[in-house]
Amino acid sequence: MLNFDETRFLNIQQGAVALAPRIDAAISAAIAAGAENLFFLGTGGVAYLMEPAIQLLQRNSGFPVFRDYPAELLVSGNRNLTARSIVIMPSLSGTTKESVAMLNQLKQIGAQVITLIGHADTPLGLGGNPALVNFAADDTSSESFYIQALLVALSVMKARAEIDDYDAVLAEMQGLPQALLATKRGFEPKADDFARIIARADYHMFTAAGNMWPATNYYATCILEEMQWIRTRPVHAADFFHGPLELIDKSVSLILLRGEDEAGALADRVASFAPQYTDHFTVLDTADFVPEATSPRLRALLSPAFMATILERLSAHLEVMRNHPLVTRRYYKRVAY
Repeated sequence: MLNFDETRFLNIQQGAVALAPRIDAAISAAIAAGAENLFFLGTGGVAYLMEPAIQLLQRNSGFPVFRDYPAELLVSGNRNLTARSIVIMPSLSGTTKESVAMLNQLKQIGAQVITLIGHADTPLGLGGNPALVNFAADDTSSESFYIQALLVALSVMKARAEIDDYDAVLAEMQGLPQALLATKRGFEPKADDFARIIARADYHMFTAAGNMWPATNYYATCILEEMQWIRTRPVHAADFFHGPLELIDKSVSLILLRGEDEAGALADRVASFAPQYTDHFTVLDTADFVPEATSPRLRALLSPAFMATILERLSAHLEVMRNHPLVTRRYYKRVAY
């Protein structure tokens, strides 16, 4: 595979899965001690990677779950954020400015802060209780964070007796790194073709539904806009027919990312409409590349991780095709803002 280290990738994803006992112990202890709610407080792209887990909890658990922006909380506060809150704070670098500032405020509040980070000797690495470290880099972090966030959600439901297949899901997840790698291998022959679809235009509309929507929003904004300077318009499939459809004409590129959860009908509605009005409609479906042996349950829960591992291959070809390395920035962490 182009510019890809299989051993490094497997080690990182195995590291994420291996955090399951520590995540479960921390969540179980907090709920047993009287925790009343759960906050996911990520900054930037990593916050998107928490959203499928948030959605899972909101729809399958009675435990109150909140997602907020640390930068906004610092100025607004939230009456639900108390000493009886569990806070999940992800950060690949462990140094994200807004999150570090929020961590200091959380300590004053007395909330239990569980940090999910890539580097231990950092403010967030030293400030978590516990700090759960799994080294990753930009090209491997999405899958890792999707896995960790899912483990948090599953542990919450386990602690509240709201899930009956926790052990079965965890058992199958032991083989997840290899399944992700097989997915990459299956997509690699098509990666160049899909990269050409992205490269041929400087504007694309992206849409998706269910737990694939955060993955779509993440890729459009944090990869294509930030790392490739390609303009995008991400829109949820449920909102597509309430305004954005009027932007479609024969020349507009519309890309649908489809997962394998219960929201497929919303994606299918877009797929029925779009080919009539644009000559540039593309569907990328995890079902076409995930190994057949992967259970429907795991496919549904981790569609965003499987899509992320596919899109990483697309990006690897895109940066070469456009002669624009993914690490190139004009402003991000380069100028004062």
